[in-house]
Amino acid sequence: MEKTKGYLAAIISNISYGLIPLFIIPVKQASFSMDVTLAYRFTIAAALALLILLIKGEHLKLNLRELFLLLSLGLDYALSNELLFLGYDLTSPAVASTLLFIYPVLVALIAFFVFKEKLKKGTLIALCVSMFGVYLLTMGDSSFLINFPGLLAALGAALFYALFILTVNRGNLQITAWKISFYSLFFAAIYYLVKSVIRGESLLLPEASTILYFALFALITTVISNVGLIYAAKRIGATPTAIMGALEPVVAVVISVYVFFEATSWKLILGMLLIIVGVLFNILADRKRLPPAQTVKK
Repeated sequence: MEKTKGYLAAIISNISYGLIPLFIIPVKQASFSMDVTLAYRFTIAAALALLILLIKGEHLKLNLRELFLLLSLGLDYALSNELLFLGYDLTSPAVASTLLFIYPVLVALIAFFVFKEKLKKGTLIALCVSMFGVYLLTMGDSSFLINFPGLLAALGAALFYALFILTVNRGNLQITAWKISFYSLFFAAIYYLVKSVIRGESLLLPEASTILYFALFALITTVISNVGLIYAAKRIGATPTAIMGALEPVVAVVISVYVFFEATSWKLILGMLLIIVGVLFNILADRKRLPPAQTVKK
């Protein structure tokens, strides 16, 4: 039952995170500051997480070790977003979101080489199938649609996202998912607020209704996604959670193609199907996996 909850949380998390293009593309088309947008996104998300903590009656105290780990989570989350949206500009939302899926490979490799986590045969097969789907998604009719700087930006986003997952899973944080979420979002908000101030960007919004747009953006793509990710990583482990992230590019590509009319092809459709197959195979192969090292405190 715990693993079922973990997989369900991972699915919800990845679908909600995959909806980012639905909110970001209109912001870019309006030429609104991305740093200010993300400052509001993370500030509102942190406020929502704090509200949940207060309702649940949880305290906010941290020891020095917890503070350090949560600060690193906030920076990982902020930098992953920074590089992902840079990838949007250099390639396209569909391609950048798809390349972000490289992070399961990085999670698996780091867990294997650093933490000596075993790589099951089923996990390797799931990775290969899903990665071939990613390969197809990033190709046009005859060549890659990405440029080198865009590739580096997307890979950088994947690296910081992988570090976020591994820190949650291996950091042995004996605090609730909501508390982890609040502090990681809080520190990410500080990052973008400081960056906006340093760059001299105004934090004033053009219309009062914009705050409602940012609130929805924060709730769906940040609060729900972040809490679901933390919940899943602690219940099913870092590598399975990462492989479930294959759903993110599928959602992002669907939105980019059917909402914003990006070009499509048989390779794109086949790539999405292979990613889904890889995710489902990982769920079946993980039935006999040993339980994760830690669980979420309730």
